[in-house]
Amino acid sequence: MAVNLPETPSGALGDPGAQDVEDTRHTGGAAGASDALGAPDASGGRAEARRRAGGSRGRKARRSARRPRPWWIELPAMVVVGLVVALLIKTCLFQVFTIPSGSMENTLRVGDRVGVNKLAPLTGWKPEPGQPVVFKDPGNWLPPQPVDSNPFTNAVSSVLSFVGLVPPKDDNYLVKRVIATGGETVQCTGTTLTVDGKKVDEPYLHPGDDSCAGLDFGPVKVPAGYVWVEGDHRSDSADSRYHRQGPGGGAVPVDNVVGPVSAVVWPLNHFDWFGWTGR
Repeated sequence: MAVNLPETPSGALGDPGAQDVEDTRHTGGAAGASDALGAPDASGGRAEARRRAGGSRGRKARRSARRPRPWWIELPAMVVVGLVVALLIKTCLFQVFTIPSGSMENTLRVGDRVGVNKLAPLTGWKPEPGQPVVFKDPGNWLPPQPVDSNPFTNAVSSVLSFVGLVPPKDDNYLVKRVIATGGETVQCTGTTLTVDGKKVDEPYLHPGDDSCAGLDFGPVKVPAGYVWVEGDHRSDSADSRYHRQGPGGGAVPVDNVVGPVSAVVWPLNHFDWFGWTGR
């Protein structure tokens, strides 16, 4: 009896041709995959090149940004900054004054430049006995000051004085030592100076001077809000003792006090530090 076998379908596993087709298909797929994996390498190289080029341009831009400005721009800018800093220091910290006479020798000598602490009054400081202070002329203690007739030098000195690089232009300031404050009674008899009846020890006096230097006075009660001041060179100081007929009976208003002398800043061979509030 004859048996009819079914035909093997095209592409069946038993068909060698179909196997060849499958092998070829797999081989082609592998090649395609290989090509696909290779494509990103080329793209990544181009991206890296672009990044490098961008970085180079950025470095060039930064170098250009750091290029120094011309001196004719830098110099005026530095001068302006320096003047502003000097003005801030003069206004809030220290101001320099020149000693014009020998009334405070030997503590302060003629030509000394002293730094006055202007911050102290802003923080509640009040003058105390024994402290050297700078104060504005309370009224006719000083003769009229000469005026510079040269308009150019006068303008320059005015600017430098305003910012504090040179002493005040009008120079109507004095420096003395506080002897007594408001409410205290001061008196000098013979060689003895007393405040509220107690003898004042004065180791700072100029050699050869005594406390009264031949001028007895008092008792004088210092008004509230005033200070009584005298020079260390007692025999060469027109201080409170010589202005008892003036306003305040010779005493100086505390509002006129610029601040305590903190240091001699020039010349360097006479540099001295008196402390934050003087000594």
